[in-house]
Amino acid sequence: MEYTKGQVGRVFVLKFKDDDILLDGIITLAKKEKIKSAVFLFIGALKKGHLVTGPKKPVIPPEANWVVFRDGWEVMGTGTIFANKSAPQVHIHATMGKKDKMLTGCVRKDSKVFLVVEAVIFELKGVKAAKSLDPKTGLNLLRILN
Repeated sequence: MEYTKGQVGRVFVLKFKDDDILLDGIITLAKKEKIKSAVFLFIGALKKGHLVTGPKKPVIPPEANWVVFRDGWEVMGTGTIFANKSAPQVHIHATMGKKDKMLTGCVRKDSKVFLVVEAVIFELKGVKAAKSLDPKTGLNLLRILN
């Protein structure tokens, strides 16, 4: 295990409206506010989108198991923001429910808000971390820069 330490900096409260794209909104805010490191929480509902529910098999590099969801799901989740050389990298995991069905995974692509999603972003100051492409996995992975 590696680690770095820092403090909580600015705090942002976000309200996403119906048809907003969750990932795009977080990336837009991170760029506008020059957020280099952060953690966030959110609750609300997603209308439709894409979720990666783990790898198809536990091998490296992994092949993503894609799930498409639609018709509105309650959602709660958490995520991180870490900069890389070109743009903020946002990683979101969420649990979603509809009737008696549940999905858990990594929210991706164009996942759209249904009605509202409320989010709170906690900026991390003094943290020495970034994301970069890992050649072994083909993923943008966290690197501790101490």
